[in-house]
Amino acid sequence: METLWFCLVAIMITGYVILDGYDLGAGFVHLFAAKTKDERALVLKSIGPYWDGNEVWLLAGGGTLFFAFPGLYASSFSGFYLPLMMVLWLLMLRGISIELRNHIDSPIWHPFWDLTFGIASALLAVFYGAALGNVIRGVPLNREGEFFLPLWTHWGVHGNVGILDWYTVLTGVFALSALAMHGSLWVWLKTGGALQARVRRLAFTCTIVTAGLTLLVSLVTFSVQPKISESFAERPWGVVFPLIALAGLAGVFLYLRQENEPRAFIASCVYLLGMMTSVVFGVFPMVLPSNGDPNLSLTIYNTAAAHYGLRIGLMWWVPGTILAGIYSLIVYRRFAGKVG
Repeated sequence: METLWFCLVAIMITGYVILDGYDLGAGFVHLFAAKTKDERALVLKSIGPYWDGNEVWLLAGGGTLFFAFPGLYASSFSGFYLPLMMVLWLLMLRGISIELRNHIDSPIWHPFWDLTFGIASALLAVFYGAALGNVIRGVPLNREGEFFLPLWTHWGVHGNVGILDWYTVLTGVFALSALAMHGSLWVWLKTGGALQARVRRLAFTCTIVTAGLTLLVSLVTFSVQPKISESFAERPWGVVFPLIALAGLAGVFLYLRQENEPRAFIASCVYLLGMMTSVVFGVFPMVLPSNGDPNLSLTIYNTAAAHYGLRIGLMWWVPGTILAGIYSLIVYRRFAGKVG
């Protein structure tokens, strides 16, 4: 039962990365691709019907995590309190930027909120990437499963670490690059004309940078977290997940050259799916490694709720998730096609 819920949490978080990832990326790339007020409005319109619905999956993933693994939730939300507050503020800034942008017709008002939206989107992508880097690297857990991380310490990956070090900053930059690629492909899919041509060129650049960072981060990760190497050695079939990521990245290059907008975006989704599942497979059964004594790591077994609760919860989780999925499908079908 613990393994099943671990997979469900991973599915929810991966779904959020894929769905909200493109509007985070769109928010960042619109600072460079959109040259006029009307073009910036088009980028915002391309994500307008979806962005708040996409964030539902963040809430659903957090709720699933809280229900299934309360020990992990309690430890991580207290240990990561500072970055979580920063993420909360960035989420609010993105929302109010979209909502307030058109309230006043002013040459200062529009650019201010566009810049705020772009910076908040970029910082969220960086923080999400750094958070994933912290989960891979591990944190200084004590015997009670508690920890607290300052924003930074000595910038190393061992001992008394901070939230930011050379590895987590690298994963943050990597996440920004990957989501910029994802977002630019979405804007390319939803727009036309000069803006579309400009975004396509930007998507090529982001894809090249993402490919290089994928190789670099993958090599570094094996040295930072030995458990990942052990997982692939013990279960060689797991190589299918990195292969999915490589196939998705190759598909992005191919369909960009062929100017096939829908397939390029789907390939980007496949890439993110492969990268996220590779991490999940690599750290399993740990949910939060210890960067000191591995025996102090939080796993799906020592943080899970009681089996009875997990069984009953599954009976409510399935219909709730189906309803949320139906809502998303209706919205995406209703607003399909290019924005004008």
